[in-house]
Amino acid sequence: MSSAALPAPRPLGGRRAAFVWSIGVGVYFVAVIFRTSLGVAGLDAAERFHVNASALSTFSILQLLVYAGMQIPVGLMVDRLGTKKVLVLGTVLFTVGQLGFALSPSYATALGSRALLGCGDAMTFISVLRLGSRWFPAKHGPMIGQVAALFGMAGNLVSTIVIARSLHGIGWTQTFAGSSLAGVVVLVLVLLFLRDHPEGHEPPPAHHAGAAFVRRQIAESWGEPGTRLGMWVHFTTQFPAMVFLLLWGMPFLVEAQGLSRGTAGELLTLVVLSNMVVGLVYGQVIARHHAARLPLALGTVGATALLWAATIAYPGAHAPMWLLVTLCLVLGACGPASMIGFDFSRPANPPERQGTASGITNMGGFIASMTTLLAVGVLLDATGDNYRIAFSSVFFLEALGLAQILRLRARAQRRERDHLVASRVEAVHVPV
Repeated sequence: MSSAALPAPRPLGGRRAAFVWSIGVGVYFVAVIFRTSLGVAGLDAAERFHVNASALSTFSILQLLVYAGMQIPVGLMVDRLGTKKVLVLGTVLFTVGQLGFALSPSYATALGSRALLGCGDAMTFISVLRLGSRWFPAKHGPMIGQVAALFGMAGNLVSTIVIARSLHGIGWTQTFAGSSLAGVVVLVLVLLFLRDHPEGHEPPPAHHAGAAFVRRQIAESWGEPGTRLGMWVHFTTQFPAMVFLLLWGMPFLVEAQGLSRGTAGELLTLVVLSNMVVGLVYGQVIARHHAARLPLALGTVGATALLWAATIAYPGAHAPMWLLVTLCLVLGACGPASMIGFDFSRPANPPERQGTASGITNMGGFIASMTTLLAVGVLLDATGDNYRIAFSSVFFLEALGLAQILRLRARAQRRERDHLVASRVEAVHVPV
C-alpha cells in the first residue's frame, strides 16, 4: 500500500488526550499528597519517634535525596520504556512506602519507608510531562506543565487540610494507612486506561546500546545550555516554598511566630492556594509571551528573597500577620516559577531526549531543597532553635543559583534561536 493511502493520524489534543493525561496527573496528585504529608505531621513525627530537629529533617532529606538521585535514571527509563510502565512501578513504590510509614514501629523503618516513597514519587512528574508532550501539540507545553503542577499543589492542599485534621482525629496509623488506598485507586486506573501515545503518533524506534547509549543521552542533554539553565532556574526558584511546606513551615510558624497550629495550617494552605492561582497566570503569560520566561523567574527569586528577609529580620518578637500572609502569597509563586525551568530545557532537546533532559532539570530544585532542609535542621540544633539564623541559609543557595542563571542565559538564548532557525529550514525542505 502506498503511503498516500494510509489514513492520516488524528490531530493531537481533544477529549481522549485530556482523559488519558488526567490519569497521569491523578498519579502525580496522589504522589504529592504522600510526599507532603510529613509537612503537617512533623511535630507528631518528632514525638512519635522521639527525635530532635536534625533527625526529623533526615526524613525529608532522605526522601528528597532519593528523589533527586532518581531523576536522570527515571528520565532514561521514560525515554526507553515509555510512560505507562514507569508510572505503574512508581505508583506501587510510593503506595508501599506510605503504608510502611503508617505501620513503622521505629525511626529506622520509618526512614526506609520514606526512601521507598521518594523513589516512587520520583517517577511521576517526568512521566506526566512526557505524557503531555505525546498527547498534546507542542504549543501547549508551558500550560500543560503548569496545570500538572497545579494539580500537584492540590495534593499539597489535601495534606494541609485533610491529613492534618485526620491526624488529630483518628491518629497516625489510621491516617497514613487510609491515605495509601488512594495509591491503589490510581494504580488500577493506570493499568486499565493509560496509553503512552495516541494511535498514529507512535515515536520512531529507539536504538539503545547499553551503557554507551546512557552516557550519550546524559552528555548530549547536559551539553545543551538550555538544559543547564532550566536546571538552575528550577534550583533557585523551587526550594524556599518546598522547605516551608515540606517540613519547616509549621514549626517556624508555631514555635518562632507563636501561632496556633490551626492558624499555621491556614497559612500553609494559603501558600498552596497562591501557587495554584499563580501557576495558571504564569502558564498563560508564557504561552503567549515566550520572552517572559526569564523575567518571571528572576522576579520570583527577588520577591521571595525580599519577603523572606523581611520576615526573619523583623525587629519584634513575632512578625505581624500581614507580613506572614504576604510571605506565604509570594512563596506560592515559587512552584510555578520552577516550572519555567522545563520551558528552557524542552525546546533545547529533541523528543528522544525529553525524559533525560527533564530529569536533569527536575534535579535542581530538589537538590536545593535537600541541602536547605539539612542546613536548617543542623543550625536549629546548633543555635538552640534560632530560626533567624537557620532560615538565613536560604540566601546562600539563592545567590548561587542566581549567579548561574545570569551566566547561562545569553548562551541558552542563542542556542535556542539556532534550534528554531534550523527547524524552520528543515520544515521548508521536507519533500511533500
